[in-house]
Amino acid sequence: MSIKTTDLCDDFSNELQICSLELKSYGKNKSFSGPIATVKVFEDNVLVREALEDIPKGSVLVVDGGGSRRCALMGDQLGEIAEVRELAGVIIYGLVRDTVDLGEQNIGVLALGSNPLKSVKKGEGNRNITLNFGDIEWVPNHYVYSDEDGVVVATRNLVGE
Repeated sequence: MSIKTTDLCDDFSNELQICSLELKSYGKNKSFSGPIATVKVFEDNVLVREALEDIPKGSVLVVDGGGSRRCALMGDQLGEIAEVRELAGVIIYGLVRDTVDLGEQNIGVLALGSNPLKSVKKGEGNRNITLNFGDIEWVPNHYVYSDEDGVVVATRNLVGE
C-alpha cells in the first residue's frame, strides 16, 4: 500500500508534525513508513549499526547526527543490514556515502547529503531518546511517513496494518 504524505496532511493535519528540512533520497524506496527508533550521535556511527542490527522489522531508524557534513554516518554496509532485516528506512540528520549502492538497496534512506569519508568508531551517543530537528520531535514508537513530497510524523499509526 502506497501512503501519500499529501493525503495524510489533508486528512490528519491536526495530528501531524511536518519536517522543515528538505532531505535527499538515497535508497531505492522513495516512499516508506513505520514506527520510529532513534539514535543521537556525532560523527560516530557505532550506535547506528547497533540499532540497525536490533530494532524491529518495519521500523524507521531516525539518526540525529547534529547536521555534521564532515563525514558519513551510513553507507552500503549499513544499508545492507537494514535491507536484510527488512527495515522500512533510515532518516539521517547528517550524511551518507556509497550513494550508488544505497540506491540499489530495497530500503528508504533520507539524509542531508553525501560525503565519502567514514565516521569514527568510538560508540558514543544515545539510543531510544526523543530527538529534535527539522521542527519535529522524533519520539520512539511514534510513526513517520515519507515520500517524494516530504516527511510527516504522528503519535499513532494513521493507516491500517
